[in-house]
This record gives sequence, C-alpha cells and structure tokens, in this order.
Amino acid sequence: MDIGASIRAIRKQRKITISQLCEGTGLSKGFISNVENNKTSPSIATLESIATFLNVPLPYLLLKNEQRMHVVRKDERQQTTAGSDNLKVEHLSAKGGLRMMICEMPPGATTGTNMHAGEECHFVLKGKIVAEQAEDMEVLEAGDSFSWNASVPHKVTNTGEESALVLISVYKDISFEDIH
Repeated sequence: MDIGASIRAIRKQRKITISQLCEGTGLSKGFISNVENNKTSPSIATLESIATFLNVPLPYLLLKNEQRMHVVRKDERQQTTAGSDNLKVEHLSAKGGLRMMICEMPPGATTGTNMHAGEECHFVLKGKIVAEQAEDMEVLEAGDSFSWNASVPHKVTNTGEESALVLISVYKDISFEDIH
C-alpha cells in the first residue's frame, strides 16, 4: 500500500500545495512530507481529514495499486480465437471474477455447446444471432441483450448474413483458494 504516493498524486492533480493541504487539515508541513514519502503511518482519523480536504473517499487512499483502476488500451487488447469456427475474441478487461470481451462471429459461425461455472451477460452490438440454452431459444439483433447461468449448456450461432459482434461479460465467483 502506497498511501503517501496516492495523497501526493491527488494533491498534485488538483494543484493543491503542501501549504494548502496543511492549512486545510491542521497538519504540519513536515508531517505531510513524511506521509507523502511513506516515512510515517498516519492514523485513520488523520487520513480521514486528508481525504475530506482532498474530496476523495477514505477507502480510495487505502487501496493497493492492484486494486485501483486498470486500463487496457485498444491497441493493447489480448486477442484469441475460440471454437472450431475460430471466433475472434478481444479481451477488454478483467477484475476479480469478472471478465469482459467482444466476440466477432462470421456468418454461420457458432460457439458450439458450452457449459462452465459462472454467469454471463451478452449485448448484441451488430448482426443477428440465435442464443440457445437447454430448451430456450431466442433470435436477437443489434441492441438486444440476454443473460444466463453458464452452468447450463448454452450455444450462440450467427444466423445473419454479416459478421455479428457480441459484448460478453462473464462472472465467476472466486473462491478463497483461487486467490491464495
């Protein structure tokens, strides 16, 4: 945890001087300097005072770097292929048990029947698809969305005459063993 660097970054981003932070919190320049350089560990009450002055929630200052926002630029996306139809999958983002991706399906392509732990939400960005889960079957077009429990066998097929693009979010509970 790098609380000092977080405080310094927020202060500088907001163009607040150390003097202004000291005046607003009642803390000394030396103390603030030591906090920003991680040479002292401030109390929760002190952090709350600093967070209030900087207008950020206290928990934000306590986040570890890996818990903060993670950005994936368009040109940095991991791309893979899936299934026998070599569906193009762009991995957009992942956090904990949540993953988000875009799947490009050529006309006639199918995911094949899948089942796995977790929940899925889909949003059809382009094209026409058929989503099947057990006895349920729906035709969906651009702008439509659907979700399902992924542990039940499911399949998506592009029934349109153009490539289909589907935004997919998959959530799987992460057990304690998965993170240790």
